[in-house]
Amino acid sequence: MNKIPLPTIVLFDMDGTTVRHVRPWILNVLERIDDVFYKTSRFIARLRRGREMIDFSDVPATQKRLLVHRALHKVRRKEVDEIVQPCPGVLPLLNFFKKQGIPMALVSNGLGQGYGHEIVETFDLGQYFKAYVFREDAQKSKPHPDSLLRALKMLKEDPTKDDVVWFIGDRPKDIAAAIAAEKFLECDFVPFAYGLHASVAILKNNISTDHIIMDYTDFSLRVAEMFEDHKNGKNGDKNGKVAPYRNASKSAS
Repeated sequence: MNKIPLPTIVLFDMDGTTVRHVRPWILNVLERIDDVFYKTSRFIARLRRGREMIDFSDVPATQKRLLVHRALHKVRRKEVDEIVQPCPGVLPLLNFFKKQGIPMALVSNGLGQGYGHEIVETFDLGQYFKAYVFREDAQKSKPHPDSLLRALKMLKEDPTKDDVVWFIGDRPKDIAAAIAAEKFLECDFVPFAYGLHASVAILKNNISTDHIIMDYTDFSLRVAEMFEDHKNGKNGDKNGKVAPYRNASKSAS
């Protein structure tokens, strides 16, 4: 864990990462819908021989892509706190980052209106997250890096090469989005996989298993130790720099 640079910004996915569904099948349905839409849009883009570009205008997401999401949330009959709950151990981790003065943002493929914003309000997540990017706020959803880059612009206009962005997500698309986002910025993007689904992407990209989180309580202890070691000068060189977090095989590719 000592080779991972300390964050100056932390981004969290929402569903499955910050909050978990009482009925996981709902999350799986939404994830499958996202995957189908993304693969379809990629296929169409290839047919048109277009290049994937990011437009930071305020043009909202295509309404057609949101119809199924809206329908699923519209038919629900329960309050948000009966559908989801904070992931075990995530609140102490958020509190730790908050005490360190590290800005955080929530980045989700889920809808904000009628869902995401209610989650933020119900569980008082606004005390931690200073920016939110939901499905209707971005032109492209993860694994495209659009939503991550938009969140960074909300937190900090121009992240510099000295910034280190941690992104924690529970799906392979979250890891892919973090890796893709680094290509657009000078700063380091450090992905973390929460749970088994995203862990596969960590291993496939030759990233250290230190980037796999199976338990937030254990991870919080490791992160606190990282900050303490940095404070005491036990890791990094004389300038506080640390070795690259990616494996040599990844860096060489």
